Amino acid sequence: MDVDLIFKVGAIGIVVAVFNQILAKTGRDEQAMFVTLAGVIVVMTLIVGMMNDLFMEVKSVFNLY
Repeated sequence: MDVDLIFKVGAIGIVVAVFNQILAKTGRDEQAMFVTLAGVIVVMTLIVGMMNDLFMEVKSVFNLY
């Protein structure tokens, strides 16, 4: 597992948290929710890509077809 992925997820989390707080303080709670949802979707796509690589590696190790 790359350390870069951990830093990417952490950076996305920090940016989303900052935007969420700014939008929530200005009374734009609905937009803050959408920013949070977008952050979750981006992180999930990163994780799904890594899981695909993991399954392909397991498949090649055990010679599964």
